[in-house]
Amino acid sequence: MADAGSHAKRPDNSFTLTEEGMRQTQELLFFAYRDFTGEADALLADFGFGRAHHRVIYFVGRHPGMAVSELLGILKITKQSLSRVLSQLINDGFILQRSDAADRRRRHLYLTAKGVDLERRLTERQSQLIAGAYQDAGAEAAQGFRAVLRAIINEQDRARVAPREAVE
Repeated sequence: MADAGSHAKRPDNSFTLTEEGMRQTQELLFFAYRDFTGEADALLADFGFGRAHHRVIYFVGRHPGMAVSELLGILKITKQSLSRVLSQLINDGFILQRSDAADRRRRHLYLTAKGVDLERRLTERQSQLIAGAYQDAGAEAAQGFRAVLRAIINEQDRARVAPREAVE
């Protein structure tokens, strides 16, 4: 079977961005990130949580049973930083940690019902923002935006994200 992307029109890479164009793009990213995280930050603050907690909740919800070592690889934070956040989420009843049957040192993470509810509430509004932006911009722009985001991610981590054709 042919690669789903092989029939797509190749992007025109002949354009040149000026320094001003690059700065405008960075500014757009800063404002978009602020608005993308704003409501989630307010909800997280109600629990005494921050963005690190949000990332842990999101990825554990996205990959139930993931090992702590996998989460460290995704987040690229120290064990000490993760330990503080994870301990709080476990103690507050949002995450459940289970030892691996084969290797007791390996720990797997799961959202509790309380964690699933919080993850849903956090993700719901952000999904609405993205969906609205995609509708406003159109399918071709949405596909281009995803391609740009994928290109920004380092090559190693691109494999962690759903394949290009899966996000259509």
